[in-house]
Amino acid sequence: MYGKKMSNQLTFFSSETSSEMELPYSESGVSAGFPSVAEDMMGLSLDLNKELVRNPASTFFARVSGVSMIDEGIDEGDLLVIDKSVEPSNNCLAVCFLDGEFTLKRVKFEKECAWLMPANEKYKPIKVTSDNEFSIWGVVKYLIKKI
Repeated sequence: MYGKKMSNQLTFFSSETSSEMELPYSESGVSAGFPSVAEDMMGLSLDLNKELVRNPASTFFARVSGVSMIDEGIDEGDLLVIDKSVEPSNNCLAVCFLDGEFTLKRVKFEKECAWLMPANEKYKPIKVTSDNEFSIWGVVKYLIKKI
C-alpha cells in the first residue's frame, strides 16, 4: 500500500514500486485512423512501474483538484506522476509550494522573479519574488487521465 497526504489543491501519494504487474502490450500501436489488420502482438508485456517511475525514492503521485490548468487538458481528478529529482526548467509543469500551499502551474523564470502560469483565463499569473516562501516541489513527468 502507499501513503496519502492531503493538500487543499492536490492529494499526494507515494509510489509503491516493489511489486510488478506486467500487462499485455501491443508494440505495433493502435490505429487512430482506419482499422489495421489485427496482429497477434499480445505476447509482449509492459510494467507501468518501470515505464512511469524512473526514480522510485523521489517519485510521487498527486490527484488534481481545481480547474486552473484546464486549458492545457488537465482536469479535476487527473493523476500526476511527479519526480522531485528532476531539475526544473523554464516552462516546465511543476507542483510548486507557495506561501504554505501547493499548486500546479507552468513555471516561467526571469532574472528577478518567477511566474506561475495558469492555463485558464479565469486565473491570473502569480508573480513569485524573494518575498514569497517558494519552492518547486517536483516536476510533472506524466499525466494520467480517466476518459
